[in-house]
Amino acid sequence: MVNHELNRLIAFALHHQLITPADKIWAANSLIGILGIHDFQPEDINEPFTNSPDSILARILDWAAENKIIENTETERDLLDTELMGALTPRPSDVIERFNALRAQSPVMATDYFYALGVSSNYIRSERTAKNICWKSATDFGELDITINMSKPEKDPRDIAKAKTIKATGYPKCLLCKENEGFYGHHGHPARQNIRLIPVELSGKEWYFQYSPYSYYNEHCIVLDGNHVPMLISRETFENLFAFITEFPHYFAGSNADLPIVGGSILSHDHYQGGRYVFAMNNAPFERMYDYADVTAGRIKWPMSAVRLRSANPEKLIPLADKILSAWREWTDESVGVLAYSDGEPHNTITPIARRHGEDYELDLVLRNNRTSEEHPLGIFHPHAEVHHIKKENIGLIEVMGLAVLPARLKGALEKICAAWLEGKETLPAELEAHEVWYEGLRKKHKGLSGEAEARKMLRDEVGHVFAQVLTDSGVYKRTPEGLSAFDKFITEVLR
Repeated sequence: MVNHELNRLIAFALHHQLITPADKIWAANSLIGILGIHDFQPEDINEPFTNSPDSILARILDWAAENKIIENTETERDLLDTELMGALTPRPSDVIERFNALRAQSPVMATDYFYALGVSSNYIRSERTAKNICWKSATDFGELDITINMSKPEKDPRDIAKAKTIKATGYPKCLLCKENEGFYGHHGHPARQNIRLIPVELSGKEWYFQYSPYSYYNEHCIVLDGNHVPMLISRETFENLFAFITEFPHYFAGSNADLPIVGGSILSHDHYQGGRYVFAMNNAPFERMYDYADVTAGRIKWPMSAVRLRSANPEKLIPLADKILSAWREWTDESVGVLAYSDGEPHNTITPIARRHGEDYELDLVLRNNRTSEEHPLGIFHPHAEVHHIKKENIGLIEVMGLAVLPARLKGALEKICAAWLEGKETLPAELEAHEVWYEGLRKKHKGLSGEAEARKMLRDEVGHVFAQVLTDSGVYKRTPEGLSAFDKFITEVLR
C-alpha cells in the first residue's frame, strides 16, 4: 500500500511542478529514506489531482502509525508529513528566483505562484482550513465575517507529555524567525521543512514575505522582520506598510498593536499581516470629515475608533500618521476613561491598516488603549464579560477589520443551543450555563421562531451581533454623542 501512495505523492509533486521528471529517482529515495523503507517499485500513475496532497499523505501516515514509525498523534503526524513534503518542495533559492522572475512581469502572477506552492507543498494546510465554519452576519457596520476556528486541533496528552521532555534551545527564537525555513521541528516547535520565504526590502532593511499555514482569509500572508526584534508601531511602520502595498498593490497590509491585551499573540517579533481580501472595514463610509491640506481625513462609521487617511501620494500620509500616533501616545481624556499612562506604564497605541483604493493610498488608524480595572480585569477596551461566552480573546488586527476568529468550542455549543431551542426548552443544560443569559434574551426577541433552518440562521445572525458588540466594547471612543465628540476633539486638536 505505501509503495503505491509514495508513487502517487511523487506524481502529485510532478503535476504541481514541485519537482521535474529528472528528480523522480532522487525524490523516491528521499521519501523511502525518511520512512526507513529498503525497497521501492516505481509505478505509472495517471489520475487527476486536487491542489492539496493531504489525502495521499493521510494514507502514508496511517501506514507509518500502523508500523510503529510514529505514534498516531496529531503532532507526530504533522512532523512526518512536513518532513516528507520538505523533500519535495523546491529549494529556497529556486523559489526566490522564480518568484522574482514572475514579479518582473506582474506582482499578481508572483503571488499566485507562491500561494499555489504553499498549498501544494502542504505548508498552507488548506484541507484543515476548509473545516472552519464561516458565514457573514449583517450588522449596522456592514456584513461582518464570522469564523469558528476548527483548523487547529486540540493538543493530544501524549504530545504534551513529550513536549515537556524537549530541551529549550532558543533556536529558532520564535515561530516568526527566518530560521524556521527548513527547520526539522519537534514536539515543542512545529516542523517547517516546507516553508519558503521571499526576501523583501522595506525602508532599506531585510524583511521576509510568507503565507500563514492556517489562513483566516484569502491569501493570508505574513511579512516579518529579518531580525528578532519586538513589535513597535512607529513612523517606520507606516513607511513599511506603504512600501509593501506599492510592491503588491492587490494586497492590504496591517499591523497588530504593540502593547499587551490590544496587540497580537506574538509581540516578541515585529511583523505585519496582509492578503487579498475585502473586509467589512474596507467598505466603512466616512461619517465626519476633517480639514487637512492635501489629504482626505475623516472618522469612519465603525464600532472601533478609526480615522481614515487617503491620498494619491503616500509620502503625504506618513508624516500625518506619525503625528497622530505621537499625539495619541500622550493623549489623556479622563472624561471618557482614556489615560495615556498609569504608574509610568504606557496604554495608548494604534492598529494601522494600509490598502490601495483605486489610485489612492488609504490608511486606517485604529486607536487602542490597554488599561484594565477591577470591573474589567482583562481590559476596559476589550470584550466585556457579558460577551465572553462568544469571544473572550484579544482583539487583534484581523478582528479589528471585521473578521471574528471564534473558538472551536462554539460549534458544539451552538448545535446544543439550537437543539434546546427546537425542543422549546426555557433553559439550557448545565454545561451551557455561560450562554444562559444570551439564550433567555433570544427567546424573548424571537418568539414564535420554530423551524430548524430559521433557528440556525437566527443563531448565526445573533453571533454576528455579539461580535459587533465585542468590537464596540473594544472601541476607545464609544459611539455616543459624548464619545464621538471626544474623538473629534482629539483629531481636530492633532490636525490643527
